[in-house]
Amino acid sequence: MTPRFYFSLRSPYSWLAYRELLESHQELAERIEWIPFCEPDELSRKMLAAAGGEFPYVPMSAAKHRYILQDVRRLAARRGLRFGWPVDRDPVWEVPHLAYLAAVRHGKGPEFIALAARARWEEGRDICDPGTIGSFGPELGIPGEELAGAADDPELREEGLQALLAVHRDGVFGVPFFTVHYDKFWGLDRLPDFVAAVAARETDGAGSRHKAAPGHPPDLGLPHGLSADDGHAGGCG
Repeated sequence: MTPRFYFSLRSPYSWLAYRELLESHQELAERIEWIPFCEPDELSRKMLAAAGGEFPYVPMSAAKHRYILQDVRRLAARRGLRFGWPVDRDPVWEVPHLAYLAAVRHGKGPEFIALAARARWEEGRDICDPGTIGSFGPELGIPGEELAGAADDPELREEGLQALLAVHRDGVFGVPFFTVHYDKFWGLDRLPDFVAAVAARETDGAGSRHKAAPGHPPDLGLPHGLSADDGHAGGCG
């Protein structure tokens, strides 16, 4: 089973985990499976239900939201990162996450995440605005209209459904979330454990002796969803 990293462009902890993966574990980041995780809109919910999947969602309390704001500011400052908390108004998370899948088609997945993270966490821009997403086109070498219209692309909707089904089948309840075969790790603070588990599994050769269990989610072909169980500061939805 290919190790997986479930991430959300909505989550500040996913942003920090993404940076640590690329800065400290570049080789691993290039060969794990990256799966976007986002709260589905009405169309995606209907598609997910028709496919037999579910998406658990627990709204975040105001107190927890304020705590995460403080916590992420501390974590960002410790890493020397500029950080600003964006304001989301009626967000449709398929807009940036399906645009990510469009960028993956062009081999620009990590570059798209970098631009989306900068726009959201450093510039305070609305990444659920198709205009914002389309503006990434020139820097990525992708037509802006392809990125801006990703949420209206039936094929990308189907790819997004497969990501939601993977979230359902892997029991993902928050992000960042990492899996190594049947072992699961939730939260930024579990990243070192995930890295160690991958290394241990490769060292003992266990990966070559196990087959995927029936019904386990397929490899989505992403570069080697959104529950909001925000139980601790190292992970959120």
